[in-house]
Amino acid sequence: MNKVSLNVCPLCGGTQLEPTLTCVDHYVSGEVFRLYRCHDCGFVFTQDFPAETEIGRYYDTPAYISHSDTRKGLVNTLYHWVRAYMLRRKARLVEDQAHCNGGRLLDIGAGTGYFAHTMQRRGWQVEAVEKNVAARAFAEEHFGLRIQPENVLPDLPGQQYNVITLWHVLEHMEHLNETWAHLRRLLAPRGVLIIAVPNSSSFDARKYGAHWAAYDVPRHLWHFTPDTMQRMGAKHGFILSGHYPMPFDAFYVSMLSEKYLHHSLPFVRGLMTGTAAWFKALARKEQSSSMIYVFRGRSTC
Repeated sequence: MNKVSLNVCPLCGGTQLEPTLTCVDHYVSGEVFRLYRCHDCGFVFTQDFPAETEIGRYYDTPAYISHSDTRKGLVNTLYHWVRAYMLRRKARLVEDQAHCNGGRLLDIGAGTGYFAHTMQRRGWQVEAVEKNVAARAFAEEHFGLRIQPENVLPDLPGQQYNVITLWHVLEHMEHLNETWAHLRRLLAPRGVLIIAVPNSSSFDARKYGAHWAAYDVPRHLWHFTPDTMQRMGAKHGFILSGHYPMPFDAFYVSMLSEKYLHHSLPFVRGLMTGTAAWFKALARKEQSSSMIYVFRGRSTC
């Protein structure tokens, strides 16, 4: 297998990289992958991950809900219930942060198209990109969306999008710094960039350690914290103007983590941990299982 091995930290350029956790791919292969941490800045990433040309097979399972839209099992059913609520919340957040109820929106990593469809129905001019062929086909069949493949990003017009969104997508993208450069080029001068990613310094991440489901190796390549997200944005000319917790994620992630640990009653145990994580995030949002980050360009602030 063609693997990507990093000798330099993508965030700070440091070369003191040390193994920190060993994780298992519970979804597809059962393979073991190691997470490395930069000694200088603390950024954590999956080392020796499959190259872009080969990683597709690690998504090739009906259990991968972002691409298959499966409702099989209690946890995935719960995911659908929560998603309906979160779609409304995301839409309100976009419009609050953009200070308008319409404009050009680019959704990167659109999956099966639920968010893009929601924003289109609210009057936005939506463009979307998605790597997975089956997910694009689902979006077209169910919502009439024409979603483009991810490789069109370099060809999209610059400074044209009032809002760019990446909902649990950035952690999947092999070319991390190149992706940030695309985002900077594509965003309109007074535009808003909204990124949601798992938080590897969260309460549930600390509780489950290497079994935390949101490490999701090898599909998740980069494992962000509030500090490393702010620093990555600053590196590419963005100012972090706000960050918000995603408290429901802790329930879904905890239930999966309990399942991976082969514990009895994983739904009940996950519900208990999710509840504890909810209260932790109420006290300090930086402990939330996932975070939403709102960035603006330096020149517009």
